[in-house]
Amino acid sequence: MTGKQSARGFIDMQWEVVIGLEIHAQLACKSKIFSGASTAYGALPNTQACAVDLGLPGVLPVLNRQAVVMAAKFGLAVGATVARRSVFARKNYFYPDLPKGYQISQYELPIVEHGSLEIELEDGGSKTIGITRAHLEEDAGKSLHEDFHGMTGIDLNRAGTPLLEIVSEPDMRSAREAVAYMKKIHALVRYLEICDGNMQEGSFRCDANVSVRPKGESAFGTRTEIKNLNSFRFVERAIEYEVERQIHLIESGGEVVQETRLYDADKGETRSMRSKEEAMDYRYFPDPDLLPLELDEAFIESVRQTLPELPDAKKARFMSEFGLSAYDAGVLTASRELADYYETVVATVGGEPKLCANWVMGELLGAVNKAGLELPQCPVNAHQLGGLILRIVDNTISGKIAKAVFEAMWAGEGEADAIIEAKGLKQVTDSAAIEKIIDQVLADNPRQLEQYRAGKDKLFGFFVGQVMKATQGKANPQQVNQILRQKLQG
Repeated sequence: MTGKQSARGFIDMQWEVVIGLEIHAQLACKSKIFSGASTAYGALPNTQACAVDLGLPGVLPVLNRQAVVMAAKFGLAVGATVARRSVFARKNYFYPDLPKGYQISQYELPIVEHGSLEIELEDGGSKTIGITRAHLEEDAGKSLHEDFHGMTGIDLNRAGTPLLEIVSEPDMRSAREAVAYMKKIHALVRYLEICDGNMQEGSFRCDANVSVRPKGESAFGTRTEIKNLNSFRFVERAIEYEVERQIHLIESGGEVVQETRLYDADKGETRSMRSKEEAMDYRYFPDPDLLPLELDEAFIESVRQTLPELPDAKKARFMSEFGLSAYDAGVLTASRELADYYETVVATVGGEPKLCANWVMGELLGAVNKAGLELPQCPVNAHQLGGLILRIVDNTISGKIAKAVFEAMWAGEGEADAIIEAKGLKQVTDSAAIEKIIDQVLADNPRQLEQYRAGKDKLFGFFVGQVMKATQGKANPQQVNQILRQKLQG
């Protein structure tokens, strides 16, 4: 056991970790939350910031209805209360990328409150994580520090981009639980099609609130907030570092200071950004330019009707309908795109759900990950993969040959049937032909035949290999095994 592992074991015995996450999901609206400016990613700096986003005098915000629909959709999906009345507030602070001098958010009366989400633990159990609230707000702009020779550039394209901030209860007790919860939220917002979940583009990121307390204590310790974590790996590493930092500090006689910290991915450590004493007084008050948001029952019900089958329900259905294990069903429902792909493969084959699952999770996802692609970019669609699996099921090709056909399909050489025909890959299923080849293999290897019959059973694999080599891998493996065993026993 390494020193670090020993330290972690000691941490587990003596200390309890308390974690809460604030996740910022950029809503998949085509325009901003209070203006008609585009939210498209990658535009030239300051080309997608209109008068409202710039905070010019005399302009008024107009709420984007689609952002409200998406927030309500999330609330219903996590079993939360969707507020019939919520209020937008001004969060006042001064920073170069915040042109108005305040951010429009929700404070005392958010649109979503008191939901929950169930996560799976490493030991196979599950745990419910409370969701305190989810509120609508606008994003700020972006400060650019490179290429300006000691100055800072400001890009206001993101200013006004619609966000849903999802605040958990402090229910997580390890970095891995936090990652499991974050992944569950990530999958959910993509299922709901309210956020694309693209972390590289900043569409999905989180702040982690971390504290420690002695085992058995009920009072929370002093927490620190780690800002702007934009990958699952960074979330886990940042929390683990911060936990060990706090414990070491306390055990050395020091005290944890309530502060905001940043994670340095290159150094693998957190560093102080600002202390509690330097923290902003945001002076929240209701925005006088925006009326309270009031939703009626008809609106809530119309949103409820748009909810898709959610990940947990889909997983349970895959287990009951297709007879899949909890693990297989969990992998295949990790994203809506993958679940839809798998179901299309099964429908194309007309059954064989386990075989289809093996191919989707094995060959397909292996190739997708190796190529660094997202599933929608995959060159082999679900109908094509189903067509390939059909040829395994009807014994046209063996599973081994199917892998070579899949590689050709991936390379763009056409459908499975065309590749099988063009390359002459049809499986040999003629028993007489296979028997003739086996007879020849036995005749060509008398010494090995004698050793096998003398009790060296492992040579069976040698004979199978020789037969498959003679048929260029085209002989039906089951028939080869059956006929060969009969011949050797004879």
